Amino acid sequence: MSAMPSHALQDVTAPGGLRVRGLRAGYRRKPVIDGLDLPDLRPGSVVALLGPNGAGKSTLLKTLAGLVPCTGEISLDGLPLAAMPPAERAARVGYMPQRLPDDLDMTVLDSLLSILRLRRGRAPTTSDAAMARAMDTLDHLGIAALAMSPLHGLSGGQRQMASLAQALAPDPGVLLLDEPTSALDLRHQVTVMRTLRALAGEGRLVIVVLHDLSLAARWADEVVVLKAGVLCAAGTPLSALTPETLARAYGVRARVETCARGYLSVHADEAIDADPSH
Repeated sequence: MSAMPSHALQDVTAPGGLRVRGLRAGYRRKPVIDGLDLPDLRPGSVVALLGPNGAGKSTLLKTLAGLVPCTGEISLDGLPLAAMPPAERAARVGYMPQRLPDDLDMTVLDSLLSILRLRRGRAPTTSDAAMARAMDTLDHLGIAALAMSPLHGLSGGQRQMASLAQALAPDPGVLLLDEPTSALDLRHQVTVMRTLRALAGEGRLVIVVLHDLSLAARWADEVVVLKAGVLCAAGTPLSALTPETLARAYGVRARVETCARGYLSVHADEAIDADPSH
């Protein structure tokens, strides 16, 4: 699959663009993210959020989804997300958590129909339209055969795809995905990342938290590296994933190599004694 143009992080307002300025967010008055500015994120791209544990990646994603209190500017298409009615915001911004609850007693199809009923906005409003949209979403992701399967009985890879379907069902322009490849084998990782590239190719902005730097370098157009809730680096994988950035963000000495097919591969050789957050 060919790489998309590297334009996602240009500071230019564009239809479907997401802007974050002066963002402060956290829990119980303790900021996890403090004064974060991001270059503008534009549609048609996969943007990987990277950083060590505790860097604020998941908090940032939840904040963009409206699940964490915040101050500062978050705007979509030039409109403040905070000013949007909740149903419209949920329809325009799809969120996939790290994992689905283990005790959900419903089928994959029923879970999509429930979401479509809650998120009116751009979503179908009649039962027939909702059913058609739900089945189209499952078919689009290649999991229509799982429609009547109970969520609690799915394998790890199937659960990830079902969770992605829930985020995609209302047809949002922005997808926020928290570690969609975690605990997946190599085959399912590639399947998920190919799916995200295809969704971006349809004009969506896909923002995904990843821990595997080589996976991010292979599939993302742009990366955003966080450290302790602040921006450490942003840009194309080639420009942002440097040994210097990795030492500063992760506290490791690392090699960044280019394989025969032109993709970057990141190898951590050893930990640096000093904590990079200090």
